[in-house]
Amino acid sequence: MAENEIPTDKPKKDQFTIAPSVVVVNTGHGKGKSSAAFGVVLRSLALDWPVAVVQFLKSGDWQVGEEKMCRQLGVEWFAAGDGFTWDSDDLDESRAMAVAAWAFAKELIGRGEHRLIVLDEISYAMTWGWIDPADVAAAVAGRPVKTNMVITGRDMAQEVIDVADTVTEMKVIKHAFDRGIVAKKGIDY
Repeated sequence: MAENEIPTDKPKKDQFTIAPSVVVVNTGHGKGKSSAAFGVVLRSLALDWPVAVVQFLKSGDWQVGEEKMCRQLGVEWFAAGDGFTWDSDDLDESRAMAVAAWAFAKELIGRGEHRLIVLDEISYAMTWGWIDPADVAAAVAGRPVKTNMVITGRDMAQEVIDVADTVTEMKVIKHAFDRGIVAKKGIDY
């Protein structure tokens, strides 16, 4: 089909299968990776799925809007980071927190109690060498059959991309931060 051609042929149902679960990766340098993940959280909650979110950068001190609302809706929420690395007083402690967050997330995945688990901003801990991308990919690939996952962060490890079913790269066209506008509560967090 040409790029601008209007689709008129309905896909044939026998060309598709129903997967018991999927893995979605939202990566890239554009805005919206976590926001898209939280949209999936809302869809999952509408189906009465048990949902968990593990955040690898944000700490419980951030008081982000999505955490407040998701907790009210019954999401198990774990803000396991300590914030931006440039704000850290001790990068060794930040690393240890990421390692502990991954150990917790890996155990959470293995339990199979959740129909959706979001690993928010986990890519940074892999990029910085704090956690092993091959270990993350193995846990994701070996997850319980009905555990869906959304994994977010810039520069996602290729090992994780390889085991994902859907990978979307958010691309920056224009960003307010580049003009000196700080993140806005209610819009960005």
